[in-house]
Amino acid sequence: MKVVIPGGTGQVGTILDRALTAAGHDVVVLTRSPRASREARRDSREGRRDSREARRDGHQVERENATPGARQVRWDGSTPGDWVDEIDGSDVVINLAGRSVSCRYTPENLAAMMNSRVDSARAVGDAIARAVRPPRVWLQMSTATIYAHRFDAANDEDTGMIGGHEEGVPGYWAYSIEIDRNWEAAQEQAATPHTRKVALRSAMVMSPDRGGVFDVLSRLARLGLGGPVAGGRQYVSWIHDHDFVRAVRFLIDRDDLTGPVNLAAPGPLPQREFMRELRSAWRMPLGLPATACMAELGAFALRTDTELLLKSRRVVPGRLTEAGFTFDHPRWRSAATDLTRRHRECRPGAVRLS
Repeated sequence: MKVVIPGGTGQVGTILDRALTAAGHDVVVLTRSPRASREARRDSREGRRDSREARRDGHQVERENATPGARQVRWDGSTPGDWVDEIDGSDVVINLAGRSVSCRYTPENLAAMMNSRVDSARAVGDAIARAVRPPRVWLQMSTATIYAHRFDAANDEDTGMIGGHEEGVPGYWAYSIEIDRNWEAAQEQAATPHTRKVALRSAMVMSPDRGGVFDVLSRLARLGLGGPVAGGRQYVSWIHDHDFVRAVRFLIDRDDLTGPVNLAAPGPLPQREFMRELRSAWRMPLGLPATACMAELGAFALRTDTELLLKSRRVVPGRLTEAGFTFDHPRWRSAATDLTRRHRECRPGAVRLS
């Protein structure tokens, strides 16, 4: 397949790029800052040649030496350009574009989150609508944050509560929900009758690569700071990186699935238990607790926001499970053990995604 990944240079995009490239697919990443070098162009040519050679008897053969990120094309996330030619004739588009949520939730940053997500989804939709040979499926990144902050029951796609102006939480949390609603609406409203559309309501993707959420949480755990935050009742939803890739491949192949799909392991758990299991995987018995005020100070120092720590995201994969998808890592204890093992095997500064 030819797979186009707008916004594919971040953690999740790198995970998908590496896995799909290794499987013999032709991956094109749309980015504001492409690698424009002779080496990248050479990698691209070699990757296409290897991809052709890897097809034997109609089957893809994995190419362990394939180079992810070799094909990068410039785009600005909102206006047409040469990048639209990559969409036309592609098989799959996986749009991951959007300003990172790991920032202070100032009015300016919240507006940038909204605009970058909605504008990029509209731009991708317009490109697909005008394509002579449109892709057969468009997977649009969304987020499990769209669901309500709750402790009582899990949220699936059919019965889950979409969040809003809930009592006892900061008012700006509601704006995060509006971002998510508009993000999904931009895809839903796109006039793409020949392209199946799926919104990926993803939980945090846990992988051992440096700088990702697992790396950050692991650093806290190893420092003895990975205790309960504000009591630790809030639920954490997550998905192992291997299951994330498998779920994306599953959704690409399943022509009967459209609309929102939760990408989350079936075992969300309270934050205090989540961190306890992570500390156990790192063999760290101590985990100092933190109050909400302490969490705010820490978030300020890290230039991020406490919503990422304090919102209860209790999300389960209803539609995936009903469609027959099975998780290799359904429970956090075994997933954390696997991730810590792979994390230890990484060289300092290296990325290990498989």
